[in-house]
This record gives sequence, C-alpha cells and structure tokens, in this order.
Amino acid sequence: MWVLVFFDLPTETKKDRKIYADFRKNLLADGFSMFQFSIYLRHCASAENADVHIKRVKKSLPEKGHVGIMTITDKQFGMMEIYQGKWPANPVEIPQQLELF
Repeated sequence: MWVLVFFDLPTETKKDRKIYADFRKNLLADGFSMFQFSIYLRHCASAENADVHIKRVKKSLPEKGHVGIMTITDKQFGMMEIYQGKWPANPVEIPQQLELF
C-alpha cells in the first residue's frame, strides 16, 4: 500500500517558508520520498501501518494551505505510467515485502 501526500502551502513570507520547510522535513523524517515537488509518497506494509503514517501527517498539518492524503494499493501504483519528456522514466522501485514465519 502506498500513501501519497499532496500539498500546496503558501511561501510568501519568511514564516510561511519555515512552516513549509518544517512540514516537508516531517514528511522526510517519517520515511516519505519526494515524487514531485509537492507530492511525497511512502510505501506501507499494511493498511494499519498506513494509518499510523497518515495520523503523523495530520499532526503536522499547517494552518494555511491545502494538503491531500491518498492511499493506493501496490497494484494501482504499478499501473501508473510515468514520463519525463517523451520517454518513460525509470519506474520507482517497489520495495520487496519480507515475510517472517
């Protein structure tokens, strides 16, 4: 399962830029990776694990701006077509899931 966080935060003032940077740093500290400038994603092993990370994102929501959170399955993520220019980009590597007995 993948968690995607989309955001559009104001950056007009120095305070706004700090809030933006802090929100982004919180995403990175929680294991999210930048997919595009304002889209970050993280692979989660289960829906329960995704809920934990979604709650962490919600705790750090800024007062201004727009933030969207979406979860998609591995299969849905695998159907995404990604292009840089005219040619398909290198696909994002899907982490292998370990199974412990």
